[in-house]
Amino acid sequence: MRASAAPASRPTSARNFNIVAIALTTALVALQLIGLALLERSHAHAMQMSFSHEAAACTDSPDAAVPQTPYD
Repeated sequence: MRASAAPASRPTSARNFNIVAIALTTALVALQLIGLALLERSHAHAMQMSFSHEAAACTDSPDAAVPQTPYD
């Protein structure tokens, strides 16, 4: 057996680095989820406003002429 066997536990600097990396990854994922929720909310609001404008536009002129395109 050797007298200079490596210790079984990892050095504390590597452990600290792993903890920091996990914390940063968790924070980034949380920020992405928050950003996605905000984007979905703003998109849903924009679509709701768009549908209300389209509905109002459709009721304004019900007799609009639609050109017919002949098919070959």
